[in-house]
Amino acid sequence: MFNEFKTFIARGNVLDLAVGIIIGAAFTAIVNSMVADLINPLIGVIIGGIDFNNMYLVLSGNPPDGASLQAARDSGAAVFAYGAFIMALLNFLIIAWVVFLLVKAMNRAKTTLIKQEAVAEAAKGPTQEDLLTDIRDLLKSRA
Repeated sequence: MFNEFKTFIARGNVLDLAVGIIIGAAFTAIVNSMVADLINPLIGVIIGGIDFNNMYLVLSGNPPDGASLQAARDSGAAVFAYGAFIMALLNFLIIAWVVFLLVKAMNRAKTTLIKQEAVAEAAKGPTQEDLLTDIRDLLKSRA
């Protein structure tokens, strides 16, 4: 079982996946900060100073009037935190957009590289070995 595990870990895909997860976690932290610290305040200003983080409905319980979402949760009230859901949805959309742009850029770079390799291969012409083979074949045909 240990040898199977060693073989599994040593495969390149597992290491690539691990790197992807680590970078993804760091990227998620950046996106969360961008949404919470940059986008939400702008949206709040546009729609009249509303803070999405504290948008909720009380389903049961009695939190203090005007309490923040965390204070309402701490008071034991059951809350419908639709503002937090809006934030999560916004985070998802931003991450999905950035991933789309990255994949699009990688595909464009890959296509460009393939085209450049094809042009370079076509421009090379025959090798010295190919020319010598042709000369040898011509001499054989004359003899």
